[in-house]
Amino acid sequence: MTIETERLILRPWSPSDAESLYHYAKDPAVGPIAGWPPHTSVANSREIIRDVLSAEETYAVCLKEDNKAIGSIGLMIGKESNLTLSDAEAEIGYWIGVPFWGQGLIPEAAKALIQYGFADLGLEKIWCAYFDGNIKSKRVQEKCGFVYHHTNKDVYWELMDDIRTEHVNCLTKGNWRKQ
Repeated sequence: MTIETERLILRPWSPSDAESLYHYAKDPAVGPIAGWPPHTSVANSREIIRDVLSAEETYAVCLKEDNKAIGSIGLMIGKESNLTLSDAEAEIGYWIGVPFWGQGLIPEAAKALIQYGFADLGLEKIWCAYFDGNIKSKRVQEKCGFVYHHTNKDVYWELMDDIRTEHVNCLTKGNWRKQ
């Protein structure tokens, strides 16, 4: 499955994306704020593609001009989510490399994936969360129409071996239709 937007191609990850993934995911400004450690090598990125990014409904975010992976976006449906969700709900997660921050690329990708989730997958709710301090992720969620739902304090986050505060937002199919 491939989704195209005005500037982007969202496509499945491939082992050949490992070098590009490592280039952006090694930056300590990217992963830790989103809840995962920086990648340590191209081989590490290849493992992440195989073990994490190959999940269903997970896509490489690529510029149309060269189709190289510059970020990732995905829907974790039902039990695949970190949240407790029904099969008619999903959590959306995303990140993009630092050189592409502030260009509206992730809101563009998220809106396309949200449309796909509601229109094609028949989802009723899509959830999204961000950790304290991740203002960029909060802004993406606001731009996409997500509404504050609740805050989880003192959450142990295994990937980073730390305690965090997580803010959880929701977008219902009904509210999405009104946008």
